[in-house]
Amino acid sequence: MPGPTLRTLVLVASALVLGMPLSTWVAEPANRIIVLATGHTLRDSGLLDVLIPLFEKKTGYVVRPIAVGTGQALAMGKRGDADVLLTHDPEAEAPLVKEGYLINRRQFMHNDFIIVGPAQDPARIARTKSAATAFRQIAEAKVTFVSRGDDSGTHKREQALWNAAGLSPTRPWYVEAGQGMGATLGIASQKQAYTLTDRATFLNLQKTLALKILLEGDPALLNLYSVMEVNPAKHPKANHAGARAFSDFLISDEARGLIRDYGKDRFGQPLYFLGPVK
Repeated sequence: MPGPTLRTLVLVASALVLGMPLSTWVAEPANRIIVLATGHTLRDSGLLDVLIPLFEKKTGYVVRPIAVGTGQALAMGKRGDADVLLTHDPEAEAPLVKEGYLINRRQFMHNDFIIVGPAQDPARIARTKSAATAFRQIAEAKVTFVSRGDDSGTHKREQALWNAAGLSPTRPWYVEAGQGMGATLGIASQKQAYTLTDRATFLNLQKTLALKILLEGDPALLNLYSVMEVNPAKHPKANHAGARAFSDFLISDEARGLIRDYGKDRFGQPLYFLGPVK
């Protein structure tokens, strides 16, 4: 008797991690389940809690989101452990598209990264306009900086900024959380430390954090999101029909309207912005 497929094992493991009844994850017909690999930021911001129920109601598909770092999400796509991906690391996405593991890549929304930290701002980064300069000042002051350290899109952007500053951060002032954005912000708040975050997650959790926005607006902090489908030519068991339906939904007028307005009622500003689909 053949054993369970790797895709099934992913569903089972995800259900256990999230503490959900296994029956709710695997009871649906296989062709109706869509495994979505996505970064922590979209889960932590709450946007998926708005988009996924509407998509499921309209189509009858059931989306199983697995929130991991973007690097892990891309690895899942390459292995065929997911059907569709939502990630925000264009440099890491491009090679997998070129190699044919991912198809129909569409860049459809963006927000930005910000640097947050204690109100006292001991490294005086609020006086700067450059993220690389801010990182340099944090290093020179040896003030605690909490990194996600999880190979996510946010982590990779942070590493790029350290490189732009000409620095390799070191302990003890540099702390790697190895966790998602929400948990990393919590650690930074407890330690009264600096960290790099996407704006959406920070605003969503702001009331629970003793941190403030200290640097924003640098073009180097633009955060671009793409949706991609796993190539069925590489992974025939992928639910490509479901993946395409979800991908098409995200760029539909209805979904774009929800994205455009998301956050306005709670924060007085949208958490994501739409541009031409590329």
